[in-house]
Amino acid sequence: MQTTTHNGGSLPVPRAEPQQGSGLRSLFGPSLRAALFVAMVTGLAYPLATTLVAQAVFPEAAGGSLVRRDGQVVGSALLGQGFASPRYFQGRPSATTAPDPADADAVVPSPYNPALSAATNQGPTNAALQESVAARVQAYRALNGLDADAAVPVDAVTASASGLDPHISVANAELQVRRVAHERQLPVAQVQALLHAQVQPRVLGLLGEPRVNVLLLNLALDDLSAATPQPAARHVTQE
Repeated sequence: MQTTTHNGGSLPVPRAEPQQGSGLRSLFGPSLRAALFVAMVTGLAYPLATTLVAQAVFPEAAGGSLVRRDGQVVGSALLGQGFASPRYFQGRPSATTAPDPADADAVVPSPYNPALSAATNQGPTNAALQESVAARVQAYRALNGLDADAAVPVDAVTASASGLDPHISVANAELQVRRVAHERQLPVAQVQALLHAQVQPRVLGLLGEPRVNVLLLNLALDDLSAATPQPAARHVTQE
């Protein structure tokens, strides 16, 4: 409150207070410009810069590590696939699901579904997990002609956290060699050598364990089968 002199006396003069509406309007312009600047930097400039750098330095990885055969994309080296035929090496079990066509509120098993990467989140004491692992152990032994008490690699009977792991352990792959060789009528030593050539070492020699990419191994297996003459079928004549 200010005062002024009038006829020898002092009278209070009210001070003009700023209007709240005009203050908000004065902040609107700077706030809008700041928001647009942040959106341009984080939503356009930064993604564009990182994409260009990735394409220049790591073009294959930036493109999804796609695997092509005869000009056609057959998969990605980063995503697992299901191989049901005994002629192929089998990957890890997958716990991914998909919406149930008959019930919008339910899901159904859909192994290696890249649109819904997930695990079961079942703990080691979960009865359903124990039953499924036991069933997988029996099926794995039967498929690969193993003894009833043969040890089974854990990655052969449990799903990964993503459900899309493209790799299996070397031990898992080695137990499948005889079955694959028999199904394809190839020498066991030849399939074993192919497997060893496909083993990927630890990252930087320290991280992870030696592993095998199932898709790349099976593609190499197809190439080997195509290049190897098959034994002629024996015809038995009856007298």
